[in-house]
Amino acid sequence: MNEQQIRWDDLQIVSAIADTGTLSGAGRQLGISHATVFRRLTDLENQLGVVLFERARTGYTPSAAGEDLFTVAKRVQDDITGVERRLAGKDLKLSGTIRVTTTDTLFAGLLATSFEQFRGDFPDIKLEVVISNQVHSLSKREADVAIRPTGNPPETLVGRKVGVIRQSVYGQRHHWQNRRASLDTLTGYQWIGPDTHMGNRALETWMARNGLIECCSYRVDSMLGMQIATRSGRAVAVLPDYLGDADPELCRLTDPITDLGIPLWILTHPDLKRVKRIREFTRVIGEGLRQALD
Repeated sequence: MNEQQIRWDDLQIVSAIADTGTLSGAGRQLGISHATVFRRLTDLENQLGVVLFERARTGYTPSAAGEDLFTVAKRVQDDITGVERRLAGKDLKLSGTIRVTTTDTLFAGLLATSFEQFRGDFPDIKLEVVISNQVHSLSKREADVAIRPTGNPPETLVGRKVGVIRQSVYGQRHHWQNRRASLDTLTGYQWIGPDTHMGNRALETWMARNGLIECCSYRVDSMLGMQIATRSGRAVAVLPDYLGDADPELCRLTDPITDLGIPLWILTHPDLKRVKRIREFTRVIGEGLRQALD
């Protein structure tokens, strides 16, 4: 095998196919077509004179040669990502781009206004916001900053806890007329709960422990969806206080539920913590969140 023939583009193709197990998955990861992935893999195998992947109905599995090349690809990718982070860490200017990942609920309820104010105060900094309930890798530079609720932030990241997200039971204001209610009086009432795809284990466990699963015949796979569903009828739901209290069509029925309080963190990679724009962003947004959650 002539290593001089192997380009970085070739390694990316091998890595993407090995990661996803399919040509279509590799194409989506790289932003190219299925046909292009197939052609480039075929060209590479012909060029090297080896079979890099075993083809089967279940997908593509690396051969011994493919595993070898995949290992090299991962090592090169780690080296490239590492040097990008180190170079970014030397950037002391209040300019450039910050890529932030957060949840749809946090963005709608807390961050959109704060981000707009930050943009006004720092016009030379561009914000790219990845709104997703999936965790994006800060190590691979999929994002520079993560703003997420978690009880166990990854040890590989650094950051600060900016507060605790409190949650309470809410109902439609027109129906409840700002009445308060105990959890006992709400048992047997109609409830809106999280769909399993939402991945809110803490809320699911709490509802089961309090005998509310039988009362829940309406499930939604996002917290914003649960908020809208609560506004639309007589069923009640657990919502973050920052979301429910700001909605004029809802009223809080209970005190915050102690078991469902969850810390909110701003996190970044250690190599980026000295970047001036990252440091200023986490300071300004963190202070705003701290005040909003008090």
